[in-house]
Amino acid sequence: MRHLLDSEHQLIYETALRLAREKLQQHVEIMEEKGVFPSAIWHDLAESGYLGVGVDAAWGGSGGDYLGAALVGQAIARVSPAIALSVGAHVNLCMHNIARNGSPALKQRYLPGLASGSLVGAMALTEPHAGSDAMGIRTRAEPTEDGYLVTGTKTFITNGPIADVLVLYAVTEPERGRHGLTAFVIETTWPGFQVIHSIDKLGMRGSPTGTLAFDRMVVPSDHVLGSPGQGSHVIMSGLDLERAYYAATAIGIMEEMLAQSLSYVQQREQFGQPLAQFQLIQEKLADMATQLDAARVLTYQVLSLAQTGERVSRLAASALLFAAESANRATNQALQIHGGYGYTKDFPIERFFRDAKLLDIGAGTNEIRRILIARELLAER
Repeated sequence: MRHLLDSEHQLIYETALRLAREKLQQHVEIMEEKGVFPSAIWHDLAESGYLGVGVDAAWGGSGGDYLGAALVGQAIARVSPAIALSVGAHVNLCMHNIARNGSPALKQRYLPGLASGSLVGAMALTEPHAGSDAMGIRTRAEPTEDGYLVTGTKTFITNGPIADVLVLYAVTEPERGRHGLTAFVIETTWPGFQVIHSIDKLGMRGSPTGTLAFDRMVVPSDHVLGSPGQGSHVIMSGLDLERAYYAATAIGIMEEMLAQSLSYVQQREQFGQPLAQFQLIQEKLADMATQLDAARVLTYQVLSLAQTGERVSRLAASALLFAAESANRATNQALQIHGGYGYTKDFPIERFFRDAKLLDIGAGTNEIRRILIARELLAER
């Protein structure tokens, strides 16, 4: 990986991985057993500056860029993809969104707290009737003299049950279709907000996911993110970066599966020789390594291009599509390599196997990613 990253980015990755091994590993078992979020790790991540990567120091951040923030998630995912998911929702979906689109007043109000970890961030987009159809949301924000009255329901919201700050999408002008959406920054302590349900999941169990309700919540007009009616633009630009960011999370899973498999096959013997000597095992290792190398190249390129402001919709969709499917193949092959042991909870393989599946679904399913890629290709011609 060193030939793809400069020394600064390599250091970010290595120090984040060291912290994850030292501080996070001890929480993994209880996270899995009880599906709880280890709040202690949030303090450690904030203290190391990892919750503020990609935000300027003038707003309380620790500087750096999108690639640096994604590398933190990649490193954490080698220990816990669930915590990498929650860090991504906080940093990428909430904080970076406010940094890109917020007014100076919104940045000053929320970015320092998000970067320091005193506030937990999330993004509220998905609804019971609008998952892949991001433009089909029904949550309504009715304009008033003082701002907006927000009513609706959001579901599958990562960090939703523990969030202090939400980037929320709602319909302000239904007659204008996709041009009638508006993004807001809201606080979960405001009257009208309620966590209806904390969702119990197959994987990513340490990352809280919830269904949220808004009952005529009063949102001041100065909490619009961007401008009224620009919500679809904010959504799509955010989705591009979300896909690139979580492609790096998939890379972290692939790295760990390859490392665990390499270690296992050199120790485990069958028929009088190490598994590493069997050609069919070598084939699996070679495929895992090749797909990992390719995913790194594509994902890091997309994140670097996004930093310059270049439009990366197709490339971001390609990066997550490839990385997600490769991560699921890697966990499947790692489990196969470990045999019966891989199917038990004595080894971490089964946990990564469950966690990786979400990457095929979140931030637009693989099917949606393929449609987006094809449409972009056709439009280019």
